[in-house]
Amino acid sequence: MSVFDDLVGQDTVIEQLRSAARAAGEQLAGGSGAGMTHAWLFTGPPGSGRSEAARAFAAALQCPDGGCGHCESCHQVLAGTHADVLYVRPTGLSFGVERTRDLVLRAASSPTGGRFRVVLFEDADRATEAASNALLKAVEEPSPRTVWLLCTPTAEDLLVTIRSRCRLVLLRTPGTSAVVDALVRRDGIDPELAGTAARAAAGDVERARRLATDAEARERRSEVLSIPARLDGLGACVSAAARLYELAEAEAKTTTAALDEQEKADMRAAFGEGATGKGVAKAVRGAAGALKDLEERQKRRATRIKRDTYDSALMDLAAFYRDVLAVQLGAAVERSTESHDGDVRRVAGASTPEATLRRLDAIMRCRERIAANVHPQIAMEAMTAALLVG
Repeated sequence: MSVFDDLVGQDTVIEQLRSAARAAGEQLAGGSGAGMTHAWLFTGPPGSGRSEAARAFAAALQCPDGGCGHCESCHQVLAGTHADVLYVRPTGLSFGVERTRDLVLRAASSPTGGRFRVVLFEDADRATEAASNALLKAVEEPSPRTVWLLCTPTAEDLLVTIRSRCRLVLLRTPGTSAVVDALVRRDGIDPELAGTAARAAAGDVERARRLATDAEARERRSEVLSIPARLDGLGACVSAAARLYELAEAEAKTTTAALDEQEKADMRAAFGEGATGKGVAKAVRGAAGALKDLEERQKRRATRIKRDTYDSALMDLAAFYRDVLAVQLGAAVERSTESHDGDVRRVAGASTPEATLRRLDAIMRCRERIAANVHPQIAMEAMTAALLVG
């Protein structure tokens, strides 16, 4: 057993991180520690396991055996409770300079366990320009035994001055067979359903798991994929955009509701709600301010989840037209829209590869507009109209 066991299709990365963990152990023992450095940048496409790889590496750095997976230190890191590992994940669309400065100060303290002080910064690309400059100073002048683990989709998402001081860990999109094996082995999912979900998710392990275990998620995706075949006029375009917006909103609401309620319940329990005894009433009253702060963070997270959900729906549409293009060009590639093969072939037969490329461009423009804060439904209406015209 090892902390790296759950990384899917990343054998090269696993060997790189194991080697670095061994070098870190040598460094602590007074050796050169060649192969270990104070800053790492984990990059890879959505679902490739950037954060999981960084967390596994953090556990390996804190474990005397390089990430055995069964000691108390490994369990604490993987559970997010280790005293010497700071976990940072922006809850909103950006991460500000004040929070970054606070993080830098906390990271500068000495490790309590005698090994390393590790900062695991997920979605580091959400740091504002001022926050990135504050982060740069910490990476340029690291405290002894402080290790920064930054996660972004691509290296270009960070300032060049930051990424030039980091060692790059490049994760790739896992192959379908590796994702299927993980779903069957770890989650007990039927192999046929696992295969369908893995192809639909195009290497995104977490999305494949969600599609395999959530019938409503599969139904929402199926409805998104049915949109291109229904575009026969401007009225249909407006209706399709409205429905696409509704589907994304519904999925985002489902995701946030589950997270919000659990967090609120955990906080109320932490403040003693439902308990009896001296001081409990005062503690419960004191929870009001904490709950208000939590609700503000949840609102910021909801905005981010909505943005991510819109993007996921648009990428499903892009996958449909990618498969249309594959049919038009006779390309022998694995297709992710097998359940809508009839629609794919009808759209392919009624258009040209050039028109399909223009439609793909329209979807990418829609993503850019939403990222630039254009109202999603308006951006989607412009997109569906472009999909009709081609």
